[in-house]
Amino acid sequence: MSSKSNVISSDSQPILYSYWRSSCSWRVRIAMNLKEIPYDIKPISLIKSGGEQHCNEYREVNPMEQVPALQIDGHTLIESVAIMHYLEETRPQRPLLPQDVHKRAKVREIIEIICSGIQPLQNLIVLIHVGEEKKKEWAQHWITRGFRAVEKALSTSAGKYCVGDEISMADCCLVPQVFNARRFHVDLRPYPIILRIDRELESNPAFRAAHPSNQPDCPPELPNK
Repeated sequence: MSSKSNVISSDSQPILYSYWRSSCSWRVRIAMNLKEIPYDIKPISLIKSGGEQHCNEYREVNPMEQVPALQIDGHTLIESVAIMHYLEETRPQRPLLPQDVHKRAKVREIIEIICSGIQPLQNLIVLIHVGEEKKKEWAQHWITRGFRAVEKALSTSAGKYCVGDEISMADCCLVPQVFNARRFHVDLRPYPIILRIDRELESNPAFRAAHPSNQPDCPPELPNK
């Protein structure tokens, strides 16, 4: 990373510290695209030189040494769900939470299942600890366990999307997790609602622009780049 001042102007364009394949970064990219918030991406490689997220300069941005981090409105925010809620509260146009309190709770329920019950257990730092030999089996176990719960939740909440017929934060979290499931060769046939919603969203311009293959740090040799 290049050295630069930590002083953030409140009127400058937001900067998203992101890694192309990070599902947490991906959620925020989708949310910002849906809300039509212009932003610049500052790529942080999670693998180059042992991981740029561990360098001293980035640790000043995000003490957890993870992505994403968002510099916006003169502030630096970390943790993808906290960032999405900040965007919702400061830029309520094109809302990502329903007005109905029960539907809003269902959105948060699905977010929690994915962001607390699935993704952290198959995150890079955990897989490194588990080891190369066991990481695929480990990831499959936790994704399968979580997707059973997500599918059950969607059976009562889903319309066209995760909760009713409007795109919400739950959809921002679901699509990257489906990508991860495919990456670890999880059998997705038992989850028809998840698959239907994922197919519905894959052609949405905001989701397409946020896809890993469309990120500036996506390796050019990858398929579909």
